[in-house]
This record gives sequence, structure tokens and C-alpha cells, in this order.
Amino acid sequence: MRPFHSIYNKILDWSSSRFAILWLSVISFFESIIIPLPLQDLLLASMSLRNRSKAFYFAFVCTIASVLGAVLGYYIGVQAENFIMPLLINLGYEAKFETAQIYFQTYGIYIILIAGFSPIPYKLFTISAGMMSMSLFPFIVFSLIARGSRYFLISFVVRKFGKMADAWLNKYIDWLGYLLIAAIALFVWYGH
Repeated sequence: MRPFHSIYNKILDWSSSRFAILWLSVISFFESIIIPLPLQDLLLASMSLRNRSKAFYFAFVCTIASVLGAVLGYYIGVQAENFIMPLLINLGYEAKFETAQIYFQTYGIYIILIAGFSPIPYKLFTISAGMMSMSLFPFIVFSLIARGSRYFLISFVVRKFGKMADAWLNKYIDWLGYLLIAAIALFVWYGH
């Protein structure tokens, strides 16, 4: 059984749709707020593979949409005391946000660089940044740097290695999916 391979094939279908840019924008936007998996990475890679000359344009769109989603996540965090915290407590997410807040206290704004580039769920940090009343301008700048670095790196690799990158993804996508789940599980486990 190859569940992540099925997801990858579905994303390949999206990348060939005439609405591919819309899909990329929407998924990138909502991944910064609620989508649990970084599906925009796969969509960006497959779109860049299909049209290598526009790879960096796709990375730019992905970056802007993701940062706009992060700003909305930030404002959701600002309003957290009023309506989000009771919901988070009821859903059992309070401990995860407390962990993110500890990271903010330890690493300051630099945690945005780490969370924005890594597979750590970025949404926890966008909302936590608002909850902790971080300064919005540095938050946006660091989000642009982190998200842009990640997405432009993906586009660069796909543009440079093309079909080799696609063959590699086809071969290892399920292992990558399981590794991502393990990384998130370790983050949640050790975050308590």
C-alpha cells in the first residue's frame, strides 16, 4: 500500500489543471493556518517540473500566498484570548501552543526562520506569534525569508534536476511521507 504515492499522483493532476496557480495559492495560504501537511511543496515541485521556465515564478506565488496566510494566522493569534483559546482547549491543542510559546521565549523571532523553513507545523508558530504580540513587521520579514528560501530551493532543485527529481519523488514519496509523520510525532511528543 502506497498512500503518499496516491496523494502525489493527485497533486500531479492538480498541477496540470488550468487552475494550478489557484490551487497553489489556496493550499499555500491555508497551510500557514490549518492544513496539517505541506502539500504545497509537492504541488510546487510538480508545477515546476511541468514548466521549468516558470519554476521561480511558482515559488514566488507560493511564498506570497504562504506569508499572507501567516499574517492571517498571526491575527487569529491576536484574537486568541477572545475566541480561539477556548476552542483550542476543547480540541486538546493547548499544550502544543504552549510549547510553541516556549520556543518563542527561548529563540525569539528566530523561531519563525526555523518553523518557516522546516517541516514543523508552521501554523502553530503563526498563531503563537500573534498570541504573544510579536512585532508584525519582523514576523513578516522572517516569514518571507524562511518561506521564500524553502520554496525557491524546491524550485531550484526541480529546475536543475528535472526528471531525476520526479523519478526520485516517485520512488521515495512514501518514505518521505512516513518520515514527515514521524518528525511531527516526535515534535509533538517532545514538545509536551
